Amino acid sequence: MLTHKGTVPLETQRLILRRFTPDDAQEMFENWASDEEVVRYLSWKAHSSPDNTRAFLEMAEKGYEKADNYQWALVLKETGTLIGSLAVVAVNEPIAEAEIGWVIGRSFWGRGLAPEALRQVIAFLFDEVGFNRIKAVHNSQNPKSGRALIKSGMRYEGMLRQAGLNSDGRTIDVCYYSILKSDTRRTDKLY
Repeated sequence: MLTHKGTVPLETQRLILRRFTPDDAQEMFENWASDEEVVRYLSWKAHSSPDNTRAFLEMAEKGYEKADNYQWALVLKETGTLIGSLAVVAVNEPIAEAEIGWVIGRSFWGRGLAPEALRQVIAFLFDEVGFNRIKAVHNSQNPKSGRALIKSGMRYEGMLRQAGLNSDGRTIDVCYYSILKSDTRRTDKLY
């Protein structure tokens, strides 16, 4: 049985994971939401204005009223810069499974920040909420996302051909990864 706690503040060595606020709109827009290269392999299109980003954040803020909503803003501790987002995008309660997704601004790629945030969220979802399985997917043309998932402790499960849509509406092959709660016990706290 899951014990939902909602989007609680979390911390890693270099990051603060917190709730978004509408005041984050400009920084989110500038750091990743408007960047065509960042959203190239995602399922949503780049935002055309900070107003689009603000509307998204207002919806996110309403979602925080629900205990089963998990949507973190990723903030660099050193500078206070908003660099990305990590969220539970789907929950399958009967099997205690969460699907997570993330996005990080291009200026912050290649620093190991995604795996660092993923490991912290995975630990929280297993230890505090009670999930048994956590999965993530990515466009097969974006292998860097797969490397981030492996670094976070997940295992590659396979690819489903023509199983998803890209932001431009094209059908894409989707790579699947997961980690089980029992995986963390076998590796002395993978996270």
